[in-house]
Amino acid sequence: MAPTTAVPSILHADLDAFYASVEQLLDPALRGRPIAVGGGVVLAASYEAKRYGVHGGMAGVRARQLCPGLTFVKGHFSEYQRLADEVMAVFADFTPFVQRISIDEAFLDVAGAIHLFGPPATIAQQLRARVREQVGLPVSVGVARTKSLAKIASQVAKPDGLVVVHPAHEREFLDPLPVGLIWGVGPVTRQQMADRGIHTIGQLADSPWHPLAVAPTDDVRKVRTNPRAGSVGAQSAFGRRFPTDELLTSVLGHLADRVAGRLRAKDRAGRTVTVRIRFASMRSITRSRTGPDPVATNLTLTEIAVALVRQGLADWPDEHQISLLAISVSKLVDQPAVQLDLLGPNTDSTRWAVDHSLDAVRKRFGRAAVGYAGVALSAMAGVPDEFRELAEHEL
Repeated sequence: MAPTTAVPSILHADLDAFYASVEQLLDPALRGRPIAVGGGVVLAASYEAKRYGVHGGMAGVRARQLCPGLTFVKGHFSEYQRLADEVMAVFADFTPFVQRISIDEAFLDVAGAIHLFGPPATIAQQLRARVREQVGLPVSVGVARTKSLAKIASQVAKPDGLVVVHPAHEREFLDPLPVGLIWGVGPVTRQQMADRGIHTIGQLADSPWHPLAVAPTDDVRKVRTNPRAGSVGAQSAFGRRFPTDELLTSVLGHLADRVAGRLRAKDRAGRTVTVRIRFASMRSITRSRTGPDPVATNLTLTEIAVALVRQGLADWPDEHQISLLAISVSKLVDQPAVQLDLLGPNTDSTRWAVDHSLDAVRKRFGRAAVGYAGVALSAMAGVPDEFRELAEHEL
């Protein structure tokens, strides 16, 4: 466990517009220009493009309308992982207490490093300088007493800045900020608050909803190092669409392919399958199923996910369009092999053997070399899997 302390020694470091910044690093001619990674869909946008309203998940046609000078570039996915790993190595030079929460952000507890590198604010300055010098990327850092506060501070620090929240001034810092900066407050909750005239964290603190407001200051979670995740998941946002059978099979098949493949790569499987549905109204619901046998095959996971989504849709008949689907698998167990049986081609052991053959071909020739037709030929194949997988957590 990381050492405990009352001083603001928790850092949240977040690389700025990471994917676009990497492209500008690799091609100096793109620096200072509005760029987007992708094509038909914007996978990521530079700050120069964001000023025009361009953002990830936006259709490429709409992005070009908003920003006529926008330049689209193809992603260098192996470079994203390599450079992000280099940044994490810099973090580890300052403290062993580093908790990576995505490809481009991490928490650090530097309480035990103060005697070596100086106060936390000084450590944050050195960290930012080292990342810029050694890797060439901008990183914003928030320094605070808790993880939630540090994450809010890093968002305020963007782009390419540093914000330190001193314990005596936490409320002064939080009160004028929008409630959407609170970790875990999504669009639905934010709209519910806005309907009640609550727009800032200070207003929230003085309302009956005040427990959410004090959460950033009362967060007692420690920085955990290299935890083994208890689940693996993937999601896909696709704008407002009617939930046709074709859409559900295509999207959920693609998600299942990614999730099951990651499970098999770690010789893992899970007994609980959970789906999340976000409706066009921004309402989100989840449905889960826990079975006796662990799941790690594409077709079985797809079948379970489709059934769960249909169950969720039936429970909300007044919701006619959806905008996001997600699959996660939890209650994980080790599964280096499955006992073979002779019950036919649709048994999970047979599917497991087929999927491992698919994995072997992909490992040698790339993901595009082979796949299930319903997934490989669907519209979902337009967004590179490499991009999606960079943001998904490891097992």
